[in-house]
Amino acid sequence: METGRVSATPSGPIEQVLAWLRQYQVQLGLTLRMTIAATLSLAASQLLGLPLPLWVVLTSIVVTQMSVGRSLKAMMDYFAGTLGGAVFGTVVAVLVPHTTQLGLLAVLGLAVAPLAFAASLLPVFAIAPTTAVIVILLPGMTHSTSLVSAFDRVIEVALGGAVGLAVSFLIVPSNAHRLAIDTAAQTLDQMALAFRALFEGLETGLDTLDLHRLQDHIGQTLVQLGTMGSEAERERAARLAREPVMQPLLRSLLRLRHDLVMIGRVAVVKLPQSYGPRLRGPLVRVETAIVAYLQASGAAIRARQPPPAMREVDAALDAYGAEVRTLRSEHMTVSLSFDEAERFFALGFVLEQMHGNLAELQDRVKEWAAG
Repeated sequence: METGRVSATPSGPIEQVLAWLRQYQVQLGLTLRMTIAATLSLAASQLLGLPLPLWVVLTSIVVTQMSVGRSLKAMMDYFAGTLGGAVFGTVVAVLVPHTTQLGLLAVLGLAVAPLAFAASLLPVFAIAPTTAVIVILLPGMTHSTSLVSAFDRVIEVALGGAVGLAVSFLIVPSNAHRLAIDTAAQTLDQMALAFRALFEGLETGLDTLDLHRLQDHIGQTLVQLGTMGSEAERERAARLAREPVMQPLLRSLLRLRHDLVMIGRVAVVKLPQSYGPRLRGPLVRVETAIVAYLQASGAAIRARQPPPAMREVDAALDAYGAEVRTLRSEHMTVSLSFDEAERFFALGFVLEQMHGNLAELQDRVKEWAAG
């Protein structure tokens, strides 16, 4: 007894710390990379004697993102915007005299206005107006020229970007494909919970606010998955990853979410008392089978393992379909109102459609297991 208490006491906090580290490993990795990038970029700028180490450090932090694919995108956008702003600001400063305060105001307006318009159309130029302002105003403070100021900005951004990319590649690198797969598995878990709640609504009726909250949560996760999918494709294009393309998996999840939306429209009103008891058993079996399948698929895709079998889902849907045919043969649906009949047949249609989408999900999980 005493030995058991002694061994259990330290294991609790240690397990909690390990669980916390596992839960926030991606965020902690980003924290470590960003800290190292900031310190290394400052050291590099001091070693090279650059006039403004601030821009080297800021660029390295901007480039250091959650995944390698996002870092590549941030580096390309930031460097392109800086280069565009530096070139345009230098051209305006050289061509338009600005020895007076009024001339400086005119040059600043001529440089910022077109770049601000370009930034509103193309996000890649978001940093361009800021760079142009620095190129035009900084020479008056440092007693240099606009051309030197523009050259320094480009060198500082290039150095900061190089440090940020190197750290993203080498220090606890985070692959966008892995983040996307974790998000896809999380989405399937959310869908399983939503499906259970929706099917409970068929018996008791579902509150509209609860329905919107369930659907919005899944929608937000799918938006995140779409962004991560783009980052993953950027890694594939740079030959940094060989995993399967993300878009087919995203399409399958979007179709399943559409199925949940359709079921939600049916579940707002509970099934009629005339045939609700007859369908309760088959529907519970369908709910159990599909919830288990969604959860198992999420676990399989996270572990890159083959998909689960669909035997239980097939059997549950077959049993439900058989009971529906029995009800129709007994003319139980004749007495339904138009709204009740519409919901009754819509449920059957969406379950049939969901069965096909689950089979498609099985193919996607199989692809990722093979990949």
